[in-house]
Amino acid sequence: MPDASPSPASHYRSVFRPGLFAGQVHWVTGGGSGIGRCVAHELAALGAHVVISGRTAEKLAAVAEEITQDGGRCSPVAFDIRDEEAVKAGVQQVLQAHGPVAGLVNNAGGQFPSPLAAISKKGFDAVVSNNLTGGFLMMRELFNQCMQAHGGAIVNMTADFRNGMPGMGHSGAARAGMSNLTQTAAFEWAHAGVRVNAVAPGWIASSGMDTYRGPIQAMIPRLKQHVPLRRMGLEAEVSGAIVFLLSPAAGFITGVTLQIDGAASLGSEIFPLGEQARSTAFDGFHRAVTPDVLK
Repeated sequence: MPDASPSPASHYRSVFRPGLFAGQVHWVTGGGSGIGRCVAHELAALGAHVVISGRTAEKLAAVAEEITQDGGRCSPVAFDIRDEEAVKAGVQQVLQAHGPVAGLVNNAGGQFPSPLAAISKKGFDAVVSNNLTGGFLMMRELFNQCMQAHGGAIVNMTADFRNGMPGMGHSGAARAGMSNLTQTAAFEWAHAGVRVNAVAPGWIASSGMDTYRGPIQAMIPRLKQHVPLRRMGLEAEVSGAIVFLLSPAAGFITGVTLQIDGAASLGSEIFPLGEQARSTAFDGFHRAVTPDVLK
């Protein structure tokens, strides 16, 4: 992955056809950094007018400027998805300014490492609000205010929770809840032409890795040793899966959670991994930056 921003002449190397989302508005929450930033770039490169939201206006403005420099269209809007009234107002504002939203990428979230015994109720509630309740509010409001009449596609963000998440039990509970919520929404909203899916990334080389300190920070460079593909995933590999689920090619896919983890969630210590794997990473994001912890 490159460590410096490229010239504006560089472009996102999407595997999807140019103009795939031309004339459409797509919304990425948490679009100011990490995977959300990457997804916003790819959607814009494919012709979408991308709305990005988050709590920090400065981060959103910086990504919007990147996308504009690359020839795309991007509109930032800052609010907290945990605030129900702010979500209602934010959705109304975007719809009035840009018209119907064809796709929502419910990417915003966050957590902190802690054993269950040390998590306070306040900390537990904050992580659930970030990773589950806020996403629900975005889904509900976009459905009620727009997609119920116009149809659309939603992709939610979860994580590798299938074997529990020791050290991040609050996040695992919230992410598992989001996967189940995805199934319910897919069933209830199918009549309106709304598809709802989720992705569950494993260990992805993204800026979020630099938020951890202490033992977690020291462990991150060694994570790839526990992945059968013997490497970490890249942001572009998550984005590609999300874009597919938003695309017409996924028109009969709804209610699924797609694992993107190099098979890390499978198997056990009983069956040893091979020393090497013939795995080639897809690094399509021309503005990707290697997390400091992996340098």
